[in-house]
Amino acid sequence: MAVPLRPLTLALALASSLAGCGAPQSSEPPPLSPQALSAVTGDPGAPREELARAVDTLFADAGVGETRALVVMSGGRIAAERYGAGYSRDTRFVSWSMAKTITAVMIGMLVADGRLALDDPAPIPLWQRPGDPRAGITLRHLLQMRAGLDHTEAGPVPAQSSEVRMLFLDGRDNMAKWAEEQPLETEPGARFEYSSNTTVILADIAARVLTDGSSDPETRRAAVADYLHARLFEPLGMRSVVPEFDASGTLIGGSLMHATARDYARIGELLRNKGAYRGTQLVPRQWVEQMVTPSPRSPQYGFQTWLNRPVAAGQGESPLFPDRAPHSLFALIGHMGQYVLVSPTQGLTVVRLGHSDGPQRQALMPRLADLLALYPAR
Repeated sequence: MAVPLRPLTLALALASSLAGCGAPQSSEPPPLSPQALSAVTGDPGAPREELARAVDTLFADAGVGETRALVVMSGGRIAAERYGAGYSRDTRFVSWSMAKTITAVMIGMLVADGRLALDDPAPIPLWQRPGDPRAGITLRHLLQMRAGLDHTEAGPVPAQSSEVRMLFLDGRDNMAKWAEEQPLETEPGARFEYSSNTTVILADIAARVLTDGSSDPETRRAAVADYLHARLFEPLGMRSVVPEFDASGTLIGGSLMHATARDYARIGELLRNKGAYRGTQLVPRQWVEQMVTPSPRSPQYGFQTWLNRPVAAGQGESPLFPDRAPHSLFALIGHMGQYVLVSPTQGLTVVRLGHSDGPQRQALMPRLADLLALYPAR
């Protein structure tokens, strides 16, 4: 004979039965906000909602740090654009080390002008004294970060970093002089060592050739600023750019330029198009190809430009994602998560500006790779 269920037992049994028979939980992502959708154009060259979600994640996920600006250009047109609270398309953002690539473009134009030679000794008077081993440093060595100078970019004691000393301490008034006075620690060309000081030396070389060796700070400053604006920034429509100079008139070409996100995208697009803009070859095509050719001492670095190439054992970690994107992709990369990612085979330039520490950048890179993966190779 069946035993009748008590009211409480019956209620629990019914609840359990209903839970088991209920509809499965939806795996659909939450709907996109109007703000997320409005960041993407009507024809972005990729699935619109997927792109909007990839963009939204970069702003909504605290794990990647603070994204302040994002511009996606596909086939030369803006496909997505979004800014964090307090920022806009008119905001100038500091470049940090993205400036290095712009400095390399300037050097390339001077080489094309016949005022510098890539494999001649670098024209630094201090190094040309009889018996100075630094006379073996070439412009190519400097561009590929293998000059061999005793420059330590970072270390456990910030005040002992060559970069910090040059920018903020004993080298700050004449940064190039301080960087050029450092002795060799390895034979020129033998080893890759990333160095902001090296890029300041390149900026000093530009000032020397543009002023016939003048040491007057204002003359040096005006000559480099005028050259950059006349030959690069104005033709590209980069009207927001503000480069910084030290007290000696040397461009702080390794770390301090300021520009809008759209203007950073313009320099990325110029390089994607191998130095051409609207039918005019502003930078020689061969120079841009050299910029994205791996150094013999580092497959992930060209001329002041990061490359999306696999890194051999013992050569550190790639700052990009060679397992997730074409190896032809290259990048301008700056401190705390500034990126201009250029993928020629996908017709893409992606600018991400913000503030992300080391762990946050580790989380950020897969998100950027996800966004890139929405675009097929052309």
